[in-house]
Amino acid sequence: MSYRAMFLSDCHLGAAVAKAELLADFLESNRAERYYLVGDFLDFWHPVTVRWTDDCQRVVDHLRRRVEQGAELIYLRGNHDPRPEEALVELGLQVPVQERVLHTMGDGRKLLVVHGDCQDYRLFRSAFMTRVGTILNQGVRFLDCQFGRGLVLLGLRDGELLSRALRRAGWIVCSPSAHERRLVKLAQVTNVDGVICGHFHVAALHENEGFVYANCGDWLHSFTAVAEDLAGNLQLLSPAPSRGSVTEPAQILVQS
Repeated sequence: MSYRAMFLSDCHLGAAVAKAELLADFLESNRAERYYLVGDFLDFWHPVTVRWTDDCQRVVDHLRRRVEQGAELIYLRGNHDPRPEEALVELGLQVPVQERVLHTMGDGRKLLVVHGDCQDYRLFRSAFMTRVGTILNQGVRFLDCQFGRGLVLLGLRDGELLSRALRRAGWIVCSPSAHERRLVKLAQVTNVDGVICGHFHVAALHENEGFVYANCGDWLHSFTAVAEDLAGNLQLLSPAPSRGSVTEPAQILVQS
């Protein structure tokens, strides 16, 4: 599939919890003229625990080839990659790092593109809290993996019980709806027609009275991306299991 623009957030490449193989398959099956990496594309907070795999490199190599073929790549800073410039140079991605940008849709509407951590409560924007969150997330994912293997062997379940509980606890502290309202207000003050973000790991796409809100989701749990197709429609994409290709958009938002 080909798209006018694709928006990816919270890939967390380099973290042990990243699902780089699925992301690499998805990108190889779905190309775009312009790619927005909407924050936390890399996750090198803890150099001792960085896990850079062949599939992580596949993702980077694919994006580099697309740039060489004429595609545009736009990198937005996230709270887990506060200083990605040095890493990008080492990885061979020569792209500037920005805080926020405007995307112009096919019909001329403008959307603010921003990671979204700028609208967190001040306490949660601190580097300390980001590091604590990373340690908790990776620790819980590791325990969940071990716990899940035992349950699978017993034939009981194959989910991620502890990870799901941690996410729900996080939503109690910082609800997705409150986060959305703050980002919508920021975009309205910026005098644009909508906002595309990430950060909260909760995929969403809807339009209210002509104002667009889209959250790309992530590549740890939801495995989703937002894309504008060649006809100018915004879509929330989800890869087909184990293949990376998109069989049906999870949701379509048609232009007016």
